[in-house]
Amino acid sequence: MANPDVVLLTKADCHLCAAARDAVGRVAAGLGLGWTEQSVDSDEALRDRYAEEIPVVLVDGIQRDFWKIDEARLERVLRQAMAR
Repeated sequence: MANPDVVLLTKADCHLCAAARDAVGRVAAGLGLGWTEQSVDSDEALRDRYAEEIPVVLVDGIQRDFWKIDEARLERVLRQAMAR
């Protein structure tokens, strides 16, 4: 099984980011996966691309969810990625 690269994009003063952090953490932990968080505040290209969609979950570099993270959908996506 492959371990997908899970990245949560966040920014400062983001009221949705804390909930997204919790959701990604729960799903990843339940599947035994790690994940990383990256702030768009210090990356102009990411900030320009995702500014209006933060928080954003990327799985293997592909945007899979944004704003309010759907845990069931994220789990499905991660299970599919792990099966590859």
